[in-house]
Amino acid sequence: MTGPPAPEAEVHDAEIVVQSLEHPELFARLYDQYAPDIHRYVTRRLGEGPADDITADTFLTAFRIRARYDLTRSNARPWLYGIAGNLIGKQRRAEVRALKALARTGHDPVAASWVEDTDRRVAAQGPLAGALASLSAGDRHVLLLVAWAELTYVEVSEALGIPVGTVRSRLNRARRKVRSALGADPAFTLDTTEAV
Repeated sequence: MTGPPAPEAEVHDAEIVVQSLEHPELFARLYDQYAPDIHRYVTRRLGEGPADDITADTFLTAFRIRARYDLTRSNARPWLYGIAGNLIGKQRRAEVRALKALARTGHDPVAASWVEDTDRRVAAQGPLAGALASLSAGDRHVLLLVAWAELTYVEVSEALGIPVGTVRSRLNRARRKVRSALGADPAFTLDTTEAV
């Protein structure tokens, strides 16, 4: 029986997944690298309580299905966000309720915990939360993966298993609806085209 491979300078996520099939403890590298980002993203979507559970379930699910990982993808980040997104989908009703509550009260306990000048910023959050709550689940998910998780269009495509063109159309539609809900001219656009 051989021991786990020695750490290398540049090991792709796909290699870690493959190695973890024989040495399961190596999967912890992916957890160490991506869990804080997944947790932060889920916290923004659902709050602190569900974020702990969803983050844990994301990595538990990823570990269980790692043998089916697409080895052509060297970066596991979109795959993990896709799993988290599926789990968030199960919590979608809670998310919409939270966004509607934020729209009514203007108070975001998650942002308040890490934003210094909360009073000024909280006043602007109510309308944004209402706009987000009014989006379809698919449009909201694409918009928040780009805005909060900072995924590229290609990474969102991989995470959700949809074509890049669908990512672009959903993102465009979501941005238009949010701008309109916030009182901006929906025809106004910034050049946010991403090169693929």
